[in-house]
Amino acid sequence: MQSELADFIRDTPAGREATDILRKCVHCGFCTATCPTYQLLGDELDGPRGRIYLIKQMLEGDAVTAKTRLHLDRCLTCRSCETTCPSGVHYSRLLNIGRAVVATRAPRQGKDVLLRSALKHVLTRRWLFDPLLKLGQWLRPLLPAGLASMVPSPGIAGSWPPVRHARRMLALAGCVQPALQPAINPAAARVLDRVGISLLVAPNAGCCGSLAFHLDDVAAAQDAARRNIDAWWPLLEDGCEAIVMTASGCGVHVRDYAHLLRDDAGYAVKAARVALLTRDISEIVAAEAATLLPLLAVRRQQRPRTRLAFHSPCTLQHGQQIRGVVEALLGAVFELTAVADTHLCCGASGTYSLLQPELSTRLRDNKLAALGAGMPQYIASANIGCITHLQSGSALPVRHWIEYIAESLQ
Repeated sequence: MQSELADFIRDTPAGREATDILRKCVHCGFCTATCPTYQLLGDELDGPRGRIYLIKQMLEGDAVTAKTRLHLDRCLTCRSCETTCPSGVHYSRLLNIGRAVVATRAPRQGKDVLLRSALKHVLTRRWLFDPLLKLGQWLRPLLPAGLASMVPSPGIAGSWPPVRHARRMLALAGCVQPALQPAINPAAARVLDRVGISLLVAPNAGCCGSLAFHLDDVAAAQDAARRNIDAWWPLLEDGCEAIVMTASGCGVHVRDYAHLLRDDAGYAVKAARVALLTRDISEIVAAEAATLLPLLAVRRQQRPRTRLAFHSPCTLQHGQQIRGVVEALLGAVFELTAVADTHLCCGASGTYSLLQPELSTRLRDNKLAALGAGMPQYIASANIGCITHLQSGSALPVRHWIEYIAESLQ
């Protein structure tokens, strides 16, 4: 696709990147077939091809309107279109450029600004989010049904093995996961402990920055990345092998630190190394399959087959291009049920469920119908946002897959 960018962006790094991306797009339309919002709404402007055209118009100097912002806001950034695209169009980065232009040329107003600011400041600060969640859990019986469904029951963290192995890796605690699902990281630590790897947390690391980034605050996302790099760096220099992500949404963002800080002379090299050392927990566990699978096989023989449905988050299968790995591990213990349209988003997508509740709920209900078709007894996923969102509409327990593996190894 040819484009003639306007003066305000033509000779900037963002303009050059946008030009490269636009040139790859041939408008074939394959992306629309796998776009969740296009499937729901049937509007060309609510699919990748239409949004690319809108962004192209903006970058060429056309007026930016509230309607433009609406269509870009409706995008889940699920990146299913990138998996489908035969031309290798990096749509998500073009979308980020487009959203930045919209934020500058058509600023948000009123309650939209307040809501996004509240989400950014509350969800990324554990000292604020944790007590508010506890208050919500205490008041849950008094809340309206729709709001109560979004508040998970209190969880129990479980034991975390001491650091006792020569092999050590870092875990990201993150922002909302320790409060919403405190058992996930301890379960990962117990599984890795069984294969001779100690998992530890850097005290000063926090939110990965993805929430701020997708709420149009790139500067805050960059600050979060620098803080985490500073917290991890001494431990990486001391021999920690990897940074292990139990939330695939955090993983895809941290793997993009190199791009996020590419123009920061003080952090670009460190960010590139952190990105290279970032691993999803499934990659680490799969690498130790020779040790774990015999243990899981024994467990499989000791109990009746249990049906389980796995939802692969978009950030795992499209963002990180990790497919089939978790399914193989779970299949060693459980009878995995068939799930239709596994490539489609569940509607969680960070804060999307709060900012676009109608679309998000429709996507969630469609996903739960697909997951429930095989009559599973349990549902598993790999991202805190997906787990929380799916659980809000499901009577079946929805947990991180690593918790099921940890329990099977006990």
